[in-house]
Amino acid sequence: MRVLSFVFCCALCLPAVLSAQAVERSIRPEVRPSSESVTPVKAAAVTPKIRPNARPTIIKKERTVTPAAILAATSNAGFKRWISGFRSRALSAGISPAVFERSFRGVAYLPKVIERDRNQSEFTKTIWEYLDSAASDTRVENGKTALAAHLSKLEAIEAKYGVEKEVVTAVWGLESNYGGFRGETPIVSALATLSYDGRRGRFFESQLIAALKILQAGDTTPENMTGSWAGAMGHTQFIPTSYLDYAVDFTGDGKRDIWSDDPSDALASTAAYLNRFGWVTGQPWGVEVKLPDGFNYNLASRKIKKAPSDWAALGVLGMNGSAVPNHGSGSILLPAGAKGAAFMVFKNFSVIERYNAADAYVIGVGHLSDRIRGDGPIKASWPREDRALTFKERQQMQRLLSAAGFNTRGVDGKIGPNTVSAIKGFQKANGMIPDGYASLNLLKQLR
Repeated sequence: MRVLSFVFCCALCLPAVLSAQAVERSIRPEVRPSSESVTPVKAAAVTPKIRPNARPTIIKKERTVTPAAILAATSNAGFKRWISGFRSRALSAGISPAVFERSFRGVAYLPKVIERDRNQSEFTKTIWEYLDSAASDTRVENGKTALAAHLSKLEAIEAKYGVEKEVVTAVWGLESNYGGFRGETPIVSALATLSYDGRRGRFFESQLIAALKILQAGDTTPENMTGSWAGAMGHTQFIPTSYLDYAVDFTGDGKRDIWSDDPSDALASTAAYLNRFGWVTGQPWGVEVKLPDGFNYNLASRKIKKAPSDWAALGVLGMNGSAVPNHGSGSILLPAGAKGAAFMVFKNFSVIERYNAADAYVIGVGHLSDRIRGDGPIKASWPREDRALTFKERQQMQRLLSAAGFNTRGVDGKIGPNTVSAIKGFQKANGMIPDGYASLNLLKQLR
């Protein structure tokens, strides 16, 4: 969430690989569950309301906790000094002394958070391994159960925001396993640790100040403000700045409560977010297509958009052998290259990307929503004999491509547009299918 477009945490959209934490990572920042059990929670009746009721900013009188007491309770000397300096910045941003002291009571430096942050890029999964989990039979069935348990609520949300109930349910399923794993890390401690660490200190400090503003508004308490190690919160894992901008009070109780066992506000907030970024009601995220023999793989690019009828004229058809219905202009996406499934993706694909920019995540949400609706699995096979490249192997590929005259414009281990373009250039020059797929076989040829 710019809800998310949290640029920093989303695994970069790669044709070949995705961070292994993609399913485990929450919307913005991180951690998403691998467990697939779900226990639907009965929800209260829904009274739609997009803005929270006005509420007083009165802070309940509590035992005085001085800055010195806070610092004495922490064990890391550098962290103590950082808190002392951050306090003045937080107060300058409008946080009251009382809210700051209350929020930082018992705050702790969390070494495991830094460990998680440092190791994000080291492990990878292929797109098919990701989808095996993201849209597994168990997750699909649990999604149908969750949808049925909250049907009236999700229908009311769909009516208000125009985002299909299956899509909202699918986001819920990937972000917190339908509420089964919302994260237990204290958000203030996690964000303070990441801010102090400094690697992305400015970003995390902005999230920490946003978290304090949420507490100052009275939407929740420091004890209840828990989530992922990188600051994502609630059923659909909003980061604090996205929460401030897009969360809604759907129940009308005066709070935008995304942490409650009742997922109403969280699900509505997700729909409101997608609506805000241009969700087209009734348009699919994408559809699986069959490419003709001799297909020009240079056309497989998100930058190239054509009407389904124009794609059909080029031989690109739905899996039923007919032209794809006119859902608007679409692009051809090959997440595993020429040997894997092909999709025609539409504007709603880009809207889901605002939640998480990884192609695999968007396909996971879209395909899971289709399965919850009753559609079948992806029909094409995947090149399961392949394995994902490690972070160091992706860096090596970038260095070798650049050395061969196909500039990747940097060595960061991310297979982004520049690297894909370089791969296609190398493939064309060597008589290969120019699908831009960063495979182990390609790396071997470069070596």
